[in-house]
Parts: sequence; structure tokens; C-alpha cells
Amino acid sequence: MKKLIVALIATTAAVGAAQAQTTQTQPRAYVGVGIATADHVNSSVGGLTNFDSDGYKASGKIFGGYEFDQNWGVEAGYTDFRNSDFNYTANGVNGSGHTKGNSYYVAGKYNYPVNEQFSVYGKLGVQHSERKLETAALNLKNTDTGAYGAVGVQYNLNQQVALTAEYERYGKSKDFGAKADVWTVGARYSF
Repeated sequence: MKKLIVALIATTAAVGAAQAQTTQTQPRAYVGVGIATADHVNSSVGGLTNFDSDGYKASGKIFGGYEFDQNWGVEAGYTDFRNSDFNYTANGVNGSGHTKGNSYYVAGKYNYPVNEQFSVYGKLGVQHSERKLETAALNLKNTDTGAYGAVGVQYNLNQQVALTAEYERYGKSKDFGAKADVWTVGARYSF
């Protein structure tokens, strides 16, 4: 009985993959928008204690790409990590300030269709992030150019419109501002 169930699951997966291969063989471009959430609670700025910030904040993301076939493509995007307010103590004196940041990326993308509506994907590329911290006494800026990676899922509503959800990593850990780990949900339109 177990062998029959395994055979049925394998056959269903193979048929679904074969059907997915026939759905998109022509190259096409796409654009999309998303909502990215990143944690803003980290701070390793020397001398600041009792650091308290806004935590997770929703930010905007725009992206676009080109699919060479059903599996391979390239994507570029921009995420604005918005302002995040924080309070701190420095040498016994309370203060407040804010951080802001953004990031750009370009990545290769591999897409694996599970069936006509659902696929999983991974992206690997390069990113450039910028973070700023501003208080009455401090103005710091941190930039980082490094690796970008993401894994996600895509649900096709029709041949042009799809919904996405992904985990993204924008380079190495940040000293202040939004963390490098980002969760994003979005929608895309294919031409």
C-alpha cells in the first residue's frame, strides 16, 4: 500500500511538472510591488544603552525582472526601509533619534514550477545597503555591498498576475537600522 501511495504521489508530481513546463516557454518581463518587514531593534552603537526602537516595520519594495524560460531569470529591486524611531540612554542621559535605510539588489533567479499555479524559487546576487542613524549628538552612516539571497514561493492567479512571499537576506548583519533579514509579500505582473 505504501508503494502505491508513493507511486501515485510521484506520478502526480511528474505530471504537474510536465504541465508546468508547457505553460511558459517564451521569455517575458515582469514588474512588481511588495511589502517588506524588517526588525529595527538592533543597535551595536558604542555608548548607547537601554536601546528601545519601533521593532518590525512595514516598508515598500519595487522589483522587476526577465525570465529567459520557465526556470531561469534575472531580477533587480529596491527596498525602502523607512524611518524607525528609537530611545536610548548615553552616559545616564536619555535621548531619542531615528534610523533610515534602503537597499538595491540584482540577482539571478531559479524558478521550479510545482504545478501550473504554484512554484518555488531562489535568488542569488549582489546588494548595496545604506543605513543612517541620526540623534542630537550622533550622525552615523553605514553602507554595505555584498551578497544577496532569497527563497520564496509564487502563486499564479492567471498567466499575467502572481502573488509572492519570500525571505530575503541583504548582506551581512547591520550595526543599526533594519536588520539584514527581511520577510516580503508582493504581487507581480508579467508582460
